[in-house]
Order: sequence, then C-alpha cells, then structure tokens
Amino acid sequence: MRKFAAFILTHGRPDNVVTYKTLRACGYTGDVFFIVDNEDATVDRYRANFGAKRVIVFDKKAHADKIDEANNFDNRNVIVHARNASFDIAESLGVTHFVQLDDDYHFFGFRGNDGAKTIRRMDAVFDEVLDFLDSTPTLSVAFAQGGDSIGGFSGVKMKRKAMNSFFCRTDRRFTFLGSINEDVNTYVVEGTRGGIFFTFTGLQLNQPMTQTNDGGMTDIYLKHGTYFKSFTSVLFCPSSVRVAMMGINFPRMHHTIDWRATCPKIVPHHIRRLDA
Repeated sequence: MRKFAAFILTHGRPDNVVTYKTLRACGYTGDVFFIVDNEDATVDRYRANFGAKRVIVFDKKAHADKIDEANNFDNRNVIVHARNASFDIAESLGVTHFVQLDDDYHFFGFRGNDGAKTIRRMDAVFDEVLDFLDSTPTLSVAFAQGGDSIGGFSGVKMKRKAMNSFFCRTDRRFTFLGSINEDVNTYVVEGTRGGIFFTFTGLQLNQPMTQTNDGGMTDIYLKHGTYFKSFTSVLFCPSSVRVAMMGINFPRMHHTIDWRATCPKIVPHHIRRLDA
C-alpha cells in the first residue's frame, strides 16, 4: 500500500515557508514534513510554527561526509544533504513515496498553449504522477519550472531531466552529488548508468528567480556565480557536459549536456539481429 508525504526542504525561513501555503491552497490534504538540518538556528521556531512531529531534523555533517561535494570549501549552506537525508527520513516514517520541494514555491499549475492555470485538486495530480512512477522504472519525476517555457510552450511532453522538485520511491534510492547543481549532477551521472529522470512539461511550479530570495541557496550563488555552479557538472561528467553561454539579453554561463554521449543506448537482446 502506498504511503505518500510531501517533504519541504527548508533552512532559516520558519516564518516564510511559502510552499506550505501554496500546497494547501492548491488542494493538497496529505502529510507534510519540514526537513531541517541540525545546523539551523531556527529549528525551535519551525517546531513552534508547524508542530514538533512535522519538523524532522537530520545531521548535516554526517550526510556531507558521505558524498563527493566537488569542492573543498567545507560550506554546508546547500540543499544536497537534505535531499539525500530524505530517503532515510522517509524510511523511518514508513513513507513509501515522497516529493522533495523547496520552500519558496508560490504557484503550482497546469501548463498548456493558453498559459498556466492553478491546480485545485493537488491530491489527484500527485496520485497520477505516482502512478506513472510506479508503472515505469523511472527514478524520479519533476514538475517543469517557469524557465522551461521561455520562448514559448512547446507542447506537453517528457524531458529527460529532473530539477528542483523530485517525486521519489523510498525503495529506489539514488544519491545526489555535488554541493551545488546537485540536480544536474545527479541526473547526468545516473543517466550514464541507465537511470531515468523525467520532467513533465504539463505541470509547472514557479518560485522567485535565483539570487533574489534571501537565505537558502542564494548566498552560494552570489558568492561563486553561475560558472562555478555549471562547471560542477563538468567535473562529474566531463565526457558529455560543458559550460557555454546561455541567453541573449542577459547572457550567463550555463551547463550544456550532450545527451547522445550521456545515456547508454543498449539494444535489448531479444530484438538484436544476431547475423548483423
């Protein structure tokens, strides 16, 4: 039997967890847990606001020591450790499926040629996403972000990536890698091993633009810039990821992935031509 919960990964914003309000406004009635690290000075405020049973505290340093952070800065003001801790937390709660969400989403909606419309029955939407996850070998599914529709909506489809939000099964563990750009690092490295991640463009979430919202990952991006963020993925997969300029009016450095060199193309044995 499926037991689902929404995990909001948050740090230092106990009075401004926008995602929680947005979820409830969109009709989500299920369990919500707030994933907070033991280096957060505002843990008690989270407990006061949301209840001690809903605030799950994990050991950040312990999780940092388990992965390659792709740098030697020893700066743990990043989300990757909460992402990895979520699998252990889900298991301890008896949760079989969960979604990881940032704490600053102000919109969840359906995306189509006529724009985006707010979701009002989020429970039903989550059920459909989880049904897809259960019926395929996919490791994780994500909502699209507003930026995925820049230049015009290209139709409802699946993109082979997952960023920002992650629907997961507790029994299909994978490890997020790198202190920043952890989503790209992970779906690229897993992609080289046959792991599948998808973004469904018909579902969209919106949040403040990177480097405009106080707290969270903003300080890291401001300190190191987009080149360092993007180059982290090159370190993990130099054979298929490079850094290039993106954008016209406001150009910036960004990762570029050669999917032909990233994902293995293995022909199943039963359809091979043995005489080829």
